[in-house]
Amino acid sequence: MISLPLTTPILPSRCLLHKTRRQNSTRRRLLIRSSSSLQDQFTVETTKRVVLVRHGQSTWNEEGRIQGSSDFSVLTKKGESQAEISRQMLIDDSFDVCFTSPLKRSKKTAEIIWGSRESEMIFDYDLREIDLYSFQGLLKKEGKEKFGEAFKQWQEDPANFIIDGHYPVRELWSRARSCWPGILAHESKSVLVVAHNAVNQALLATAIGLGTEYFRSLLQSNCGVSVLDFIPRADGGSPHVCLNRLNQTPNSPLAGGSSGGRKASKQIILVCHGQGNNESQKTAELLLDLRVSSIVCSPKTASIESSGVISRVQEAAGCLGVDNVPHYVKTKQMNELDVESVLRKSNKDNDVIASQLDEEAFSALWNRSEKAWESLLDELSDEKSNPGEIMVVVGPAMTHISLIAQCLNLTKEALGLFHLDAGSISVIDFPDGPSSKGVIRCTNYTAHLGRWSIPITKPA
Repeated sequence: MISLPLTTPILPSRCLLHKTRRQNSTRRRLLIRSSSSLQDQFTVETTKRVVLVRHGQSTWNEEGRIQGSSDFSVLTKKGESQAEISRQMLIDDSFDVCFTSPLKRSKKTAEIIWGSRESEMIFDYDLREIDLYSFQGLLKKEGKEKFGEAFKQWQEDPANFIIDGHYPVRELWSRARSCWPGILAHESKSVLVVAHNAVNQALLATAIGLGTEYFRSLLQSNCGVSVLDFIPRADGGSPHVCLNRLNQTPNSPLAGGSSGGRKASKQIILVCHGQGNNESQKTAELLLDLRVSSIVCSPKTASIESSGVISRVQEAAGCLGVDNVPHYVKTKQMNELDVESVLRKSNKDNDVIASQLDEEAFSALWNRSEKAWESLLDELSDEKSNPGEIMVVVGPAMTHISLIAQCLNLTKEALGLFHLDAGSISVIDFPDGPSSKGVIRCTNYTAHLGRWSIPITKPA
């Protein structure tokens, strides 16, 4: 029996004064009510993995036209190619069913990815894109010219955006919640869902307990793949929900692009230190798509070695560039990124997950990550830093999970919501600078390590 609330607003748990060298601002911490604390619970009888995919590039994506839930655009050749790459990425995955939006751009993407599979494909109109009413069909510049303040609110305060008497983002969150009972009730262990940018954001957010204020905080690129795990609890309560990975794209997540239509002014790249120099070398080669400005790492050996490999490759690439200008990468160690001392006190190793920590270790880990996050933002906000600066942070998975939660202004109860593998990369964009909220571009990216050869629908 599955029951899921149609409205579960996230309430502020406390307010913290964010005091740094930047202009003081009030940062609201949001209490994430984990699955076990939801007042109206839903249950699953077996572990389920749900893989979300956004459709490939459409004709209106290419034109910069507002699509909403209209059904006039179709996949471009690039969009079909993106879907084919996603099909190859997921070809060995054993899905039991595919749910998809019936809109042409999503339906075509689903058909390409589904290929010759004989399992059923279910078309669900509630998986359509966000309803944007009078905005639909307009070029973005036309929307700005025609609707002025309403368009500005859509860009700056989408959770409270109102048009034609409707609150589109609030309606979308309610609709996304209503989709979960049907998806989770299906007799399957692995489910593919192919839909759209905004509705996939809402599906992810409602699954892990985030409200409408998180619209545009979890990026969904064309044919980006995200993975949610739903794990039943022994007491029969609502399942533990974990975002296993976010927005795995057909191309490198470091290749650029916008965050919610805006170019990131600065980035933090979270690198979980790898298992040996081979993984570190592969990570360093992936990062050649970027010009890294600085590297901050944990003081532990594995992190220092990984950061050293990245630094040497970056500097060598600078000397081999067209202009042959030496590229110096600033490196430093940060004690707050070390979790080994905390884990050692609890007799735990680095592979521990948050739920296995005692309360003292749990709080100590969270407090260290809060200090680390503030220090990292201070460095990015330094007046001497340049626009477009990219900082690489190297450390253990548990540290980076904590930093992701800090970025999203969550509380320590959120640490169990995320999973990161050794050697993985996660990317945080700052479209409006580090004094404003960050956007999670991707988490747990491992394709550079050949991990897509292991079907992601197998148990994590």
